Amino acid sequence: MAAQNQVQITIPKDHGEKKQALEEDFDYSQRAQWVRAAVLGANDGLVSIASLMMGVGAVQKDVKTMILTGFAGLIAGACSMAIGEFVSVYSQLDIERAQMKRDKATGGKNQECDEGDKEQLPNPFQAAVASAIAFSLGAIVPILSAAFIANHKVRLAVIVAAVSLALIAFGGIGAFLGRSPMVQSCARVLIGGWMAMAITFGLTKLIGSTVLEM
Repeated sequence: MAAQNQVQITIPKDHGEKKQALEEDFDYSQRAQWVRAAVLGANDGLVSIASLMMGVGAVQKDVKTMILTGFAGLIAGACSMAIGEFVSVYSQLDIERAQMKRDKATGGKNQECDEGDKEQLPNPFQAAVASAIAFSLGAIVPILSAAFIANHKVRLAVIVAAVSLALIAFGGIGAFLGRSPMVQSCARVLIGGWMAMAITFGLTKLIGSTVLEM
């Protein structure tokens, strides 16, 4: 009798299975275009401007000179990144369009080109804007970190510390969006940034103390 009174309750799993299927079907490579441009731009802004300011700081203690150099590098770097990404992605776009035309003419895999195919094409304007904005956001970190510190040695130390934290943050964001290993991504950008700042500071110091005094 006890067995006959048991009621079996079925919990629907459609929602969970559907969500899991969507996550499995999602192609993270679709994010590669703008993630690459944004992360590359931010890291480049951080490392380039911080290294530039460290190089100036190796031979010049004036804070105004460092800040002005940083802003000049920010503007030049943002324009360079935007133009470079635009040209690069536009070339890729031309290649993919030409391939789609050839496939359509010859009956290849892209013969039936629908709107979904067109939406997946790379966007040069998106890549250029993302790269320029990301570069500027990264470049502003060392500039702001040095703007209000009068002591020269403390200023250099604060720049290194601020840039290190920002590199870890951007590396983590890039790893999260791209679904790549977090620790490895952060370590790569951090060590690379330290090397760039150290090499720039050391070589500029060497040149300033030898060649310019000859």
